[in-house]
Amino acid sequence: MNHEQAGCCRSRRALLAGTGAVGVAALAGCATYGQPTAAPPAAPPAGTAGAADPSGTSGADPSGTATPGDDGADAGPPALATLADIPVGGGAIFADAGVVVTQPTDGIIKAYSATCTHQGCTVTSVSDGTIVCACHNSVFDIADGSVRSGPAGAPLPAANVTVDGDAIRLA
Repeated sequence: MNHEQAGCCRSRRALLAGTGAVGVAALAGCATYGQPTAAPPAAPPAGTAGAADPSGTSGADPSGTATPGDDGADAGPPALATLADIPVGGGAIFADAGVVVTQPTDGIIKAYSATCTHQGCTVTSVSDGTIVCACHNSVFDIADGSVRSGPAGAPLPAANVTVDGDAIRLA
């Protein structure tokens, strides 16, 4: 190899090494983007995967649907909201509790994890029949938590709530 060729190879190596370093730096920057802003809700105890039955007692319903009931017993945890706080066709996000509560149709209350299944951001809005995560614009259906548009590939998991009178509580 002559002297010119040796200088050429070193330049290519330097270029490739520099390009690799830039790529690693870019990936490191992406590693912190979209980190969760709230921890997902804890898994419920076995046998409580759903919401309340019409009598107001907790039961297993994996759909996340709560039905109104008032058994007059001790209410338990503080109310997240009242039925009047959750608009029909919309919902409300309770980031501190890690849930989003929706009312797809009058009197039907649904609840889901407020943590987006794409990269763990907390969802940001509920309106027009959808739950939106603004981190990467994933859109979910308020009736079943299914993905309407990605990049999320999995639905929002159902969360456990009960409706006691007009109070909506975590189950």
